[in-house]
Amino acid sequence: MNYDLRIMNVGVRLMRKSILSCVLVLTSWFLQAQVSASIDSTSVKIGAQITYKIQVEADSTSLVVFPEGQTFMPLEMIESYTTDTLRNNDKYNLIKKYGLTQFDSGAYTIPRQKIIVGNKTFFTDSLKVEVRNILVDSTKQGLYDIKPIIEVQKSGSNWWKYLLYIFIALAIVAGLLYWFLWRKKPLTESEKIALLPPYDRAKLALKKLEESDYLKQAEFKGYYSELTQIIRKYLDEKVYDHSMESTTDELINRLRLLKEGNKIDLSPDTIKNIESILKRADLVKFAKSTPEIALAELDRTTIDVEIDHVKEVLPEPTEEEKLLTEQYKEEQERKQKRKKIIITAAVAAFFLVAIYVGFSLKYGFNYVKDSIIGNESMELLEGNWVHSDYGVPPITISTPEVLKRENPPLPKDIKDKTNRTAFSYGSLTDPLSITVTTLRVNPQGENKVDLKEIVEKNLKKWENSDVQNMVVQNEKYVTPNGAEGLKTFGKADFPSTTPGKLVKGNYVLLVFNANNVIQEVILTWRDDDIYAAQVADRILNSIELIKPKE
Repeated sequence: MNYDLRIMNVGVRLMRKSILSCVLVLTSWFLQAQVSASIDSTSVKIGAQITYKIQVEADSTSLVVFPEGQTFMPLEMIESYTTDTLRNNDKYNLIKKYGLTQFDSGAYTIPRQKIIVGNKTFFTDSLKVEVRNILVDSTKQGLYDIKPIIEVQKSGSNWWKYLLYIFIALAIVAGLLYWFLWRKKPLTESEKIALLPPYDRAKLALKKLEESDYLKQAEFKGYYSELTQIIRKYLDEKVYDHSMESTTDELINRLRLLKEGNKIDLSPDTIKNIESILKRADLVKFAKSTPEIALAELDRTTIDVEIDHVKEVLPEPTEEEKLLTEQYKEEQERKQKRKKIIITAAVAAFFLVAIYVGFSLKYGFNYVKDSIIGNESMELLEGNWVHSDYGVPPITISTPEVLKRENPPLPKDIKDKTNRTAFSYGSLTDPLSITVTTLRVNPQGENKVDLKEIVEKNLKKWENSDVQNMVVQNEKYVTPNGAEGLKTFGKADFPSTTPGKLVKGNYVLLVFNANNVIQEVILTWRDDDIYAAQVADRILNSIELIKPKE
């Protein structure tokens, strides 16, 4: 009986294990079924595109993160397509496609890809791909010499367009200034009359009054207004400078006082005739008196004659008066020229400010200011960069300047055990420094190279070079072509060109190890230099390592 019970218990346990295994298998199958990957072809020619498709079925509330970057090595991703979304009841079917290629023939394995769905991580299956050579019949294909190197013109930017726009705007503004301000404009009729001497102006005005239609239309008020305006203006300019605003009695009294004071030798008849005509004009203008046309014509003739009499008795201007008049004219001309210069300068200043503000709104005030004044880091960022290999095995990196080879001395105890090459640009005291080092070591026994120990030695060396207050952070680093290493980064106070002065800065140390070959890339730059930070990011994104052959 006990034997049978034992057999039964064993059977129950086996059944439980079988059921649990089935549940686990089904659960695993269900989870895996959410993510699948496929390719459109397992065998392609060199350079042909392979379409890699990832299909994910997820809830509408789940966040799905697809692979990004060169995660398909050894194949190269040449394009990442937009994700397609299909609704399937209460779930979504997401399809993500990538364009892959390879330019070397051989059999390759596309590695597993990591997909995050919500808070769960899934991996696709690895897929094998064959890249075939293109067969060429050399008996039919002609052989030719190697073509010479053709210099490729660098694609131009749009700076010439903006420069052209500025020149066009400048030409328009200069043309307007010349036309309306500096050009010697032809004089209008009124300007020509204004430049005539007072006597000639009065005579011309009387002639125009004679040819007018005032008397024909019996407009005596307008006629006498112009007539008195002519004689008063002439007297205002040549005899008494308040003739225009004086009443008739005030003007006549002033003329008599000037005669009595021997200032001007006016005859009594001249004064009397002027008085008579001015009073008659007052009656016409204010009392609406209507004189005979013949009398009005006689008054005009009398004024014409009396202007001649006034001119005859005017004293000749002295040399001093002539000099003052000439100086006055020159002063007026200088004022006019100064006014033109001020207006031109104001317009030019406004034009320059408008250009500065316009470019500042488009590119930023600091960028425009640094473009005008000059900024060393910005010139490095926008200059012609150098893409080159350094060391053996090489470190491929893009830098704003060619790195110069260094030959630092090594201690005698390790000189025979290592082979070190170094290339650098700048130093710790400069706004930007770049150092690329390759060190081949021969570890003793089973000792392995410790990357953190190498970083500690670099930081210790910096401390000896007066670098202070270092904030150190470490993380794993992967280059764009898949090389893994240690990244140490942070902030510190670096020495400057001024003795005793420290400046805040940033640093990055990248350390890689492959087959006892230590490769280092070290960058330092000023904390307040936005262009140097962009230079550092561009350098870091360009680093590629070629693994040494074992």
